[in-house]
Amino acid sequence: MLNILWGIMILVGIFYATVTGNLGTMTETILQSAGEAVTLAISMLGVIGMWSGFLEIADGSGLIAGMTRGMRRPLQFLFPDVPENHPAREYIAVNIIANIMGLGWAATPAGLQAMKELKNLEEERSRAGNAPAVKGGHIPRASNAMCTFLVINISSLQLIPVNMIAYRNQYGSAHSASIIVPGFIATAVTTLAGIVYCKIMQKMTSS
Repeated sequence: MLNILWGIMILVGIFYATVTGNLGTMTETILQSAGEAVTLAISMLGVIGMWSGFLEIADGSGLIAGMTRGMRRPLQFLFPDVPENHPAREYIAVNIIANIMGLGWAATPAGLQAMKELKNLEEERSRAGNAPAVKGGHIPRASNAMCTFLVINISSLQLIPVNMIAYRNQYGSAHSASIIVPGFIATAVTTLAGIVYCKIMQKMTSS
């Protein structure tokens, strides 16, 4: 669906530029934007390397493990259906920590593994008769834990929005890091709203 929408927008843009006599300007802008994209990618490479290195150091020093243990109570509140020692909890914790540090690219692998483990958990419960039966090798619907994790991951609470800082720096912002406080407030509000919504929906579906 998105491919269709993008295709329509591109065709409309080309048609409008042709009709208004701005086809040359559009072509020049496309080439300029392509060059800026390459420059931005190179700039982001350094930022990604630095923060990914910090994450690896934190993991090797045991800081991530300590933060995971520190998140035991919040994880129990958010995911009461997931057993405390289940592998999904560790992956969820790593994903949340990486997102808080602004490392979305580092959060993705942990997020995928968390979803895989949550799916495996639901399949185990299906075989035990404690969840909807598996059909065709797949669970028929996402569990409460899977939905909650997806909402939290999308809302992405961020203490340091690395991507946004890099974008602002690339385009000449005089104070590229000034986005930290507004970004934290905005993502805190969206995350809180997402958690409240998930809890309300869980109560409605269980009643």
